[in-house]
This record gives sequence, C-alpha cells and structure tokens, in this order.
Amino acid sequence: MNIKILVADDEKVMRELICDILQNQGYETVVACDGEEAINLFKQEEVDLIVLDVMMPKYDGWTVLKKIREYSDVPIIILTALESERNEIHGLTSGADDYIIKPFSYEVFVARVNVLLKKQIRKKSQVLNYKNLQIDQLSCKVFVCEKEIQLTNLEYKLLLYLVENENIVTSREQIFLSVWGYDNSQTTRTIDTHIKVLRAKLGVCGDYIKTVRGIGYSFSKEE
Repeated sequence: MNIKILVADDEKVMRELICDILQNQGYETVVACDGEEAINLFKQEEVDLIVLDVMMPKYDGWTVLKKIREYSDVPIIILTALESERNEIHGLTSGADDYIIKPFSYEVFVARVNVLLKKQIRKKSQVLNYKNLQIDQLSCKVFVCEKEIQLTNLEYKLLLYLVENENIVTSREQIFLSVWGYDNSQTTRTIDTHIKVLRAKLGVCGDYIKTVRGIGYSFSKEE
C-alpha cells in the first residue's frame, strides 16, 4: 500500500529534509518548487497528503490551498515560517488540517502526519489491487484498467470470494456454499455459467480466474 505525499516548498534544503523524514517513515514523496507546480502535480498524481509552504513563487500557499479545496478534501499541513496567530487562524479556517511553524520538531511533525494519514491508510486498506484490477470494498465497486465495470451483487460476491482465496484451489461446492450460502448438489452448471460471465465482464483480467480441471477454480494474477 503506497502512501504518496506532495511536498511543496521553494527552498531546496527544506524540501529535501521533509522528504527524507517522510521517506524514513515509508511514505512516497513528490515535490513542487512553487505553487503552480504544486497544483499541476496534485492534478496529475494520486496524492494522500500535502505538506504546503506559504511563501512560494507564482502561487503562494494560500492560493494553492484555496484552489485545491475547491474540489478536494485531501489532508493539508501548512508548514511555514509565518508564526503569527493571525496566519495560523487564516490557514485553519481556509481549509488546512494542521499548521506547523518552522523550525519544527521532527517527532511532532511525524506524529501529526501520521494522525492525518490514518483515515487515508484505512481507506486504502479497503482497496484490493491486482495489476489492472481494483476492488473497492467500501463502495463495492470493481475497476478494470481504471474503468468501472458493472457486476451484479452475486457476481461481486463471487469475485471477492475468489480474490480472498488467492492461489487457493476451491471446489465448486465450496464456492456455492460460501457465495450462495447453502449447499446444492447441482452446482456445476451454475458455477461454470457465473464464472464464464464474470470472466467476460473482467475483460483483460478475466484470465486471473483459473480453471483447475476436475476440482474447481482459483484466482491468481500470475500468468
């Protein structure tokens, strides 16, 4: 699970320091040298948190904050040398989630970042990624090559069961009992038909569902 943080600061030394701290915590970083680049990168990258300086060229941090808040609630930490109470209040009331004054404590900074990322980490842990296949367990949506595909409730449950048992061969009887919820001795045609339809809907990811002759099926993203 990759957590990506955008660091926007016009001072090279400060950018590198912040990135080193975040990378030591296992986070991925992307950097912007000015406000315009910060906005453009945010539009291009799937960012989980922003560490934002205020005094930057092109667009200052306040402008970046305002523009991003027009369409996103991504967590934003203002990290700045502006230490007045007036600036702190302005940042928080404009949509920042936290306001940290430079120079800052390493431990406090890391703690505040981790607190803001808890929700993002929990959200990402609910998304299963398999190459071109993503399953969002919170919304029960399935995406192939980033395009949502429409599955019935039964098809979704069937896919999720196979994924949860990745690389394990499950018999038709096991699948029927777990997905349909009851035992049925006439399972072969029912399971095979649903698997055929599911594979078709998954398109390029349909081959992830393997047939194990004489036994049942398994899910594997390996060729």
